[in-house]
Amino acid sequence: MKAYVFPGQGAQFVGMGKDLYDNSPEAKTLFEKANEILGFNITDIMFGGTDEELKQTKVTQPAIFLHSVLLAKTMGAAFQPDMVAGHSLGEFSALVAANALSFEDGLLLVSKRALAMQKACEVEPSTMAAILGVDDAIVEQVCAEIDEVVVPANYNCPGQLVISGSIEGVDKACVRLTELGAKRALRLNVGGAFHSPLMEPARTELAEAINSTEFKAPVCPVYQNVNASPVSDPAEIRANLIAQLTAPVRWTQTVVNMLADGADSFTEVGPGSALQGMIKKVDRAVQTSGISAFQA
Repeated sequence: MKAYVFPGQGAQFVGMGKDLYDNSPEAKTLFEKANEILGFNITDIMFGGTDEELKQTKVTQPAIFLHSVLLAKTMGAAFQPDMVAGHSLGEFSALVAANALSFEDGLLLVSKRALAMQKACEVEPSTMAAILGVDDAIVEQVCAEIDEVVVPANYNCPGQLVISGSIEGVDKACVRLTELGAKRALRLNVGGAFHSPLMEPARTELAEAINSTEFKAPVCPVYQNVNASPVSDPAEIRANLIAQLTAPVRWTQTVVNMLADGADSFTEVGPGSALQGMIKKVDRAVQTSGISAFQA
């Protein structure tokens, strides 16, 4: 069974999507529509901006969404997923690719999500850190014992868990986890504590937008971040998407469940190859590939 997966924030690069714009009339039309919906020319930043411009959350999230979704759309009949999943932001790409959400609605939600997350980051200084080489259970226990806000945020693959919270909370956890044998406890260059309770203002804001958006049953099950399980019911998809902002991304569990349900190949659609690397850490034998450029 074919699984398609969609990357999240961090995979962006200057020049992304230019080949799609130049070679696919359908992609060009949707890029122009995206410029109208967003109210600024995101194509200018994606195709020829600076790294700093592209790193702005209000740009990064829609840019990765556009690149991923338009790659899937330009595949045409070749895009035949048996199951899909996306990492954090990538969940929106997966939902549009699986026809649970329209392109326009997906882009609007991603834009609102990015702006709401940016606002939440400005309320309280916060951060994230990658913890490598220690069992998830130890990371969970350390986070629970610290009297500041710090929680597991991204279960990326065995031996790699990202924590999220207040600067003091994350720093305390990094020190303790290093003492307990973590190979690395590395503060990430991010604007805030994504997938933590500190994103509650963004969750509240985005909930309103999600609840007023039409969702349909997808063409195949969508394995969602909050429960790592296959979902097809529009109401459940909506609820899980709202919960996603303050809940951890259970990517390791998602891949394990997709494999258990029969996935024998994973194709990453969008910029970068981070998800392929994570999937290989779960099961080295599984077939992985990536589509990051226009397929003639």
